[in-house]
Amino acid sequence: MLRSTLMWLAGNQQSEKMVRGCRVTRSLIDRFVAGENLDEALGRVRDIHSHGQHTTLDLLGENVSSAADAQAAADAYVQIIGRLRESGFDPNISIKLTMIGLDLDEGATWERLQTIVGRAADLGGFVRVDMEGSAYTEQTLALFRRIHDLHPEHVGIVLQAMLYRTERDVDEMIERRARVRLVKGAYNEPETVAFPLKGDVDAAYRRHLERLLETGTYPAIATHDESILRVARGYAGRMGIGKERFEFQMLYGVRRDLQQQLADDGYNMRVYVPFGTSWYPYFMRRLAERPANVLFVARNVVRS
Repeated sequence: MLRSTLMWLAGNQQSEKMVRGCRVTRSLIDRFVAGENLDEALGRVRDIHSHGQHTTLDLLGENVSSAADAQAAADAYVQIIGRLRESGFDPNISIKLTMIGLDLDEGATWERLQTIVGRAADLGGFVRVDMEGSAYTEQTLALFRRIHDLHPEHVGIVLQAMLYRTERDVDEMIERRARVRLVKGAYNEPETVAFPLKGDVDAAYRRHLERLLETGTYPAIATHDESILRVARGYAGRMGIGKERFEFQMLYGVRRDLQQQLADDGYNMRVYVPFGTSWYPYFMRRLAERPANVLFVARNVVRS
């Protein structure tokens, strides 16, 4: 119930106005969001790399409402790729297709996607196409297939364990040797398309991660769940799967102790680093995953 409420609030303008106006919650927002501009984000990236970890940079935003905003986002992604290379980092970014116009014009979105991934390919970088709500899954995969055919070494996809369909999507991505980031899923989905119970989502995640570790192409195991981390490490060890064949991914500001532990243990550890001014929906989804922070926010919004 709490999770559903928070997911609803993620799209509520009045709630956004209240949270944005609360100065006290700024420290919690800063925990999850690496700044509102690229220079701030690059500072966080530099710090993460200094601790032996890797990063993927994400300009926050989704569901733009105009072609001008979609083009501006695409231009920003291209700029981010260049700035990462200029700063001495591998250009690795994550993008949402609704940020570059998927709600408006699929053809124009395809052109922008080609430009972004083409730039990454030119600079030896990598673009991860994020998965959004289930209403976008098939469209996202259709565009991903096309761009992966053009740049197979420079683009990957995200799959959500909570969706029933993911088993066949994992099969397809293994067959086409596409790089998959496996997540549980952070969207509020109906029972017609997604497992309603956490235990079922966890079981699906474990099944998918074992298949991806064994036969996938450099999968990214994206979780903060220590029990699943133990499963992944144990399975890789038993099957003789080297640490160089996969990576772990975690969100900026979440379980930094685990992130450092994995890096210290010799695993490839990549931190998902979000930044930008459109942080509110992302922030609310993080609260939905970590209810302990909700009371803190609620108290301080009321006081402000």
